[in-house]
Amino acid sequence: MLSDPECRQVRFDGKARKLADEKGLYLLIAANGSKYWRMDYRYLGRRKTIAFGTYPETGLKDARRKRDAARRMLDDGVDPGDARRTEKIARKIAAATSFEAVAREWHEKKAHEWVPKYAATVLTSMEQDLFPTIGRRPIAEITASEMLAVLRKVEARGALETLKRIRQRANDVFLYGIATGRAENNPVNGLHKALKSAPAKHRPALHPSDLRDFFLRLDVVRVSQLVKSAIKLQILTFLRPGELRGARWCEIDLDSATWIVPGERDRSRGLTGMKMGESHVVPLSSQAVDLLRELHKLTGRRDLVFPNRNDLTRPISDGTVNSALRAMGYAPNEATGHGFRSTATGALLEMGYRPEVIDRQLAHRERKQVFGAYSHQAEYMAERRKMMQQWADHLDAVRTGATVIPFRQGGTAA
Repeated sequence: MLSDPECRQVRFDGKARKLADEKGLYLLIAANGSKYWRMDYRYLGRRKTIAFGTYPETGLKDARRKRDAARRMLDDGVDPGDARRTEKIARKIAAATSFEAVAREWHEKKAHEWVPKYAATVLTSMEQDLFPTIGRRPIAEITASEMLAVLRKVEARGALETLKRIRQRANDVFLYGIATGRAENNPVNGLHKALKSAPAKHRPALHPSDLRDFFLRLDVVRVSQLVKSAIKLQILTFLRPGELRGARWCEIDLDSATWIVPGERDRSRGLTGMKMGESHVVPLSSQAVDLLRELHKLTGRRDLVFPNRNDLTRPISDGTVNSALRAMGYAPNEATGHGFRSTATGALLEMGYRPEVIDRQLAHRERKQVFGAYSHQAEYMAERRKMMQQWADHLDAVRTGATVIPFRQGGTAA
């Protein structure tokens, strides 16, 4: 029988040799000086060898324990070598079908659509809030109650916005798992009903009566003509900041005064499509067309309407418009780029335009399923085009200081 001191002190003496322990176990001293635990055995008349690791990583006591386990398998008529290979394959399959493995694969598939910073944020959020608890679990075995417990840990921190994002990312991972044949159910589906919701955020917005002062400040603020044009176009089109920043000249037809914003853009370049993922038609007022024609002289030779001065293949940053608003003297709780949508909504309602027409131009999700089913037949395009022109005319009147009289009859025309 071997002892630990003997195992520790033995050295290679010119040729590989075996130091026998007992019951088939021995320590193989290799030419490179490494020491390997092996056991010889016979199964169905064939001589075989099984490995138990290296010394000293696997000590004498552990090697004997592994030997005894292998001999018990032999007593039960099982080949320990085959059992180990089967277990190794099972571990490999389990690793490939764990939640973390599927999530990382999903992330890798999607990352090229996102800007690097956002891709890193998505992965970090899963590493912090999902992988520690369910990362090693086979994705097909994760239950709704298990997912609810994971999400409630985030909820308990009071991080309700994070909770919403984590729930959505887990949902996307499970859907990917189903699509790739590694899961059959999505345990995240419906869990929002058992969790707290983040309170709706109302972004700071100017009151329509503040627009006169706004245009005066915009005229004198020291920012580039490109940025001023972006602000004016955002007010004229009601687009979300990301949808506007990612504008490409190929989307805009100045002759027909129409801009079709795609549902998806190249996210790897920082270009954001429509929030709902469907293309959206923006009728352009004559003022918007004039503004774009002037802007075309500046950036028309480029792909992007609002290229970043440091990288012309990417758009201006998401903080550009808000930074300009700060330069104009507006605090973050007074005005934001997104808030112009609310400003326009309030004014157009006062003008008498129907909420569903305004909502359609704002590209809001349909509020009623039945109404949504017929939305393809109810684009209200004639009304929307008239509304956009009337809004632009209204802004001109405000800018020049003309007396503005609300005209409620304008929005009721078909």
